[in-house]
Amino acid sequence: MDITPATGKTNKTIVLVVSCMAAFIMPFSMTSVNIALPTIGADFSLSAVMIAWVVTANILAAGIALVPSGRFADIHGRRKIFIFSSVLMFVAFLTAALAPNYTVLIIARVLQGIGAGMSNATYMAILISTYPASDRGKVLGINVASVYIGISTAPVIGGFLTQRFGWPSIFYTCAVIALVIFITSIWKIKEEWAEAKGEKFDLTGTVLLGIGMIATIYGVTLLPTLTGILIFVAGLAMLGIFVFWESKIKSPIININLFRHNRVFAFSNIACLLNYMATFCVSFLLVLYLQYIKGFTPFEAGLILLVQPVIQTIVAPLAGRLSDKIEPQLVSTTGMVLTTAGLVMFAFLNDNTTISYVIITQIITGLGFGSFASPNTNAIMSSVDKKYFGVSSAIIGTMRTMGQLLSQGIITLLFALFIGHESITPVHYPAFMYSTQIVFIISAVLCLIGTFTSLYSSNKFAKK
Repeated sequence: MDITPATGKTNKTIVLVVSCMAAFIMPFSMTSVNIALPTIGADFSLSAVMIAWVVTANILAAGIALVPSGRFADIHGRRKIFIFSSVLMFVAFLTAALAPNYTVLIIARVLQGIGAGMSNATYMAILISTYPASDRGKVLGINVASVYIGISTAPVIGGFLTQRFGWPSIFYTCAVIALVIFITSIWKIKEEWAEAKGEKFDLTGTVLLGIGMIATIYGVTLLPTLTGILIFVAGLAMLGIFVFWESKIKSPIININLFRHNRVFAFSNIACLLNYMATFCVSFLLVLYLQYIKGFTPFEAGLILLVQPVIQTIVAPLAGRLSDKIEPQLVSTTGMVLTTAGLVMFAFLNDNTTISYVIITQIITGLGFGSFASPNTNAIMSSVDKKYFGVSSAIIGTMRTMGQLLSQGIITLLFALFIGHESITPVHYPAFMYSTQIVFIISAVLCLIGTFTSLYSSNKFAKK
């Protein structure tokens, strides 16, 4: 075993700062790009489905990279993988900024996703390895707040940059942040963490997982065609083979026993998946709703969308600290209840909905999601041994990413069904609104199921 605590050359505060920058950049880049989607679509003459793939390609790549990166980092060193991720993101952001066409932009978004997956698989594990268990909820709350700061500042900054300098300026800004992360990590983080050093890396499992995820998500985007159904079923079958393979080998990239014999771990992760499936659609659909239906500029839409992440930024650290004092699952379940209520309200959006209604609904959803994320993460990470910190962090990231992907897949499917492969023009606005309402109804149902899943992960139900 090779583990060096960050008490000598590396200051714990520096680790927290760097992990917060890493937590900031992914949601910032994603949300700011969301604001620019109508402009990107106009510049490249993209259909509604093609616009959705600007988001989907990024998240899908991150989802595929997460678990293998976490396992590889546990074996070879989390610091190494984390630093490499910042280099890859820097290159990818520059490529996106200079993209001459849609194809290059998608390639750059894939590379960004891989870099983000590697980062998300390591920064949280490094943070948890550095701080004692008594401070875990507090630092996770601060870290999650950084995610929400990224989400909250992105609409305003992204909207301003898009209007003033064009959408490539968003990627230039993200490239600078990635460069700062790289320099700070090289300069200030000297220790390495590799608790699983010497164990084998499961390449076969990595390939099975990657193919299964790609086929499943791509199949969803082609539904309800026969080809889509076949690809989707093939993807699910491949994921089934992946689970069987992981349960049989000595050094899997995912220890299936964590799900089989650890109820807190299993059901908290399922709650995480359902929560992100339910909530990821909110910012994406509101960006389009506010600009297409309400006629706001990207900057104005960004100001309105500022409400929910600001609430989440305030609530997340408080919820994290609370989860150090009482059972985390109870806090996260309360968050799921509030989020469900917000999604039900979003399902009533229409052409005549007032902005006050949109803001109030964002406040309720923000209170819910801010109360869920850090306590749920605390529950998961506290339920496993240090040896599994890297892969557990990656699994949380995978649940989050898969939730985002499936949410985006539902959106893409409904756009394809009701709008088709057309641009979102005024003639298609009624179909867009109908699709949006259905997405929010589905999301509310998913979040309601997640509420019971989160509650069931409580120690009142789990075997000790």
